[in-house]
Amino acid sequence: MNLIEKLPSDVLTVRGWGFVLSAVVALLSAQVLGRRDLLYVGILLLALPLASVIVLRLVKPRFTVGRRFQPQTMEIGSTTTVTLSLTASVAGGASIAMEEQLPARFGQAPRFSYPSRNPTRDGVSLYEYRIRSASRGVYEIGPVTAEFTDPFGLARSRHVLGTADPLVVTPAPVELLVSALAGSRGNDGMAATRRQANPSDDDVMTREYRHGDSLRRVHWAATARHSELMVRQEESVTTPQATLLLDQRHHSFSTGFGAVFGGDGSADNGLSTSPTFEWAVTAAMSISAHLLERGYALRFLDQQGVPALLHSPSAPFPSEEEHHGQGAIEGIAEGLAALELAPEAGHRSHGHTDHAGSTAVQAGEAARSGMRRVRRRAAEAPAKGPHTRALHAAFGDHLLDRLAATGHRGPLIAVLGLITAEDARALASASDYGSPAYAILVTDRPAESQPQLDILREAGWHATAASPSARLPVVWAGLEHAVGRASAHASSSAGSTPRGRSAHGAVPGGRE
Repeated sequence: MNLIEKLPSDVLTVRGWGFVLSAVVALLSAQVLGRRDLLYVGILLLALPLASVIVLRLVKPRFTVGRRFQPQTMEIGSTTTVTLSLTASVAGGASIAMEEQLPARFGQAPRFSYPSRNPTRDGVSLYEYRIRSASRGVYEIGPVTAEFTDPFGLARSRHVLGTADPLVVTPAPVELLVSALAGSRGNDGMAATRRQANPSDDDVMTREYRHGDSLRRVHWAATARHSELMVRQEESVTTPQATLLLDQRHHSFSTGFGAVFGGDGSADNGLSTSPTFEWAVTAAMSISAHLLERGYALRFLDQQGVPALLHSPSAPFPSEEEHHGQGAIEGIAEGLAALELAPEAGHRSHGHTDHAGSTAVQAGEAARSGMRRVRRRAAEAPAKGPHTRALHAAFGDHLLDRLAATGHRGPLIAVLGLITAEDARALASASDYGSPAYAILVTDRPAESQPQLDILREAGWHATAASPSARLPVVWAGLEHAVGRASAHASSSAGSTPRGRSAHGAVPGGRE
């Protein structure tokens, strides 16, 4: 029996190999004893496994495989329920052992048998299982592998059913305390602007009368001109804007122990990333959600001044830089799911082995190929846009031009890696385009970034450094006081602020 179990089991089962060995013994006995009946028995025992193998190879199983995720995208640390549906083209048959193929990070692959115990009236077998992930990315879920046997249980054949479906795992935003970044605006992100109407701008500052309007607002000159009751439009509501910069350069976030990691230190998500970059991505996700939930229109750029999600294969609309509304949070989350460090000429990561890099690249290509099938139109969009014509210098004139287009229309927040003193000097003047300007430098050794922080603070930035182990809400809450002497003096000389605020303003996260 031990000899049979050592024989290859991908073609014949233990029973099948037993038939083959019995056939060999019968044929040898027929040859030695001259018994024709043993010859017939040996041929029959040998023909049955052979016929079973041929039938399984010729008859291809036909199954319809469906897969649904609930929710469709999954945040880091949360779970999603996968519902798998299987339908055979021909009903009936023996029980079939099946297995769902999953990436290694999701644990043991679920196994089940077809048909299920309680199939639907249409003959559809439904199966459910839950998975969770500790790092972001786009993962291939599936396909299903099935092991078929013949009615006698002699031969075995494996087939792949259906295709894999991509599962998007997004970074989970960290809740930040209510921010005072809006300045004089309320926490809802809206600002009321009062305008006085006069006879010279009737067409601009008036509108038709609506039920419920006060008669005190009737503009009689405009009413006479338009022959209908017109009222003054004294207030308009404007939407505040904010700009978020995310540094994506490889050398800014690479570490001494390699740069191809997932958030938990493994490489099976296939993204070129590092612990510091993962912290920066979480910060960008959290700040984006924090601002968008409060009514801000968010401009999301990278260090070159192009849309931050332009090169993300998971972004629904990669060429968009303006985001507003509740739906924008989901769009940014999906775009950040597969965002990775951008390789740069002249910079190489240290401590990164060729074997690890090859494994990560192969895993990344497999993950991204699934996303491209789903978002092919979105992946082609950047190639047609104006942002792909040329590469721009980091924190250069192109970025400043993009920031100048918005002027002082809200806060400027930069999430950076370990920038150089030259980068800090190039970025220093950008504080003129934010009201105010905040910078977070993410590095393994925050003390080494003090010269860069001094350059930014002297230019008016509220700048601080944080390590990957730092708590984002604490870093966010302390940003307002991370300002240089020149800016602190300017704030104190500006006089008292409304509602009894201090000269430094309210701490982001503080309550009025």
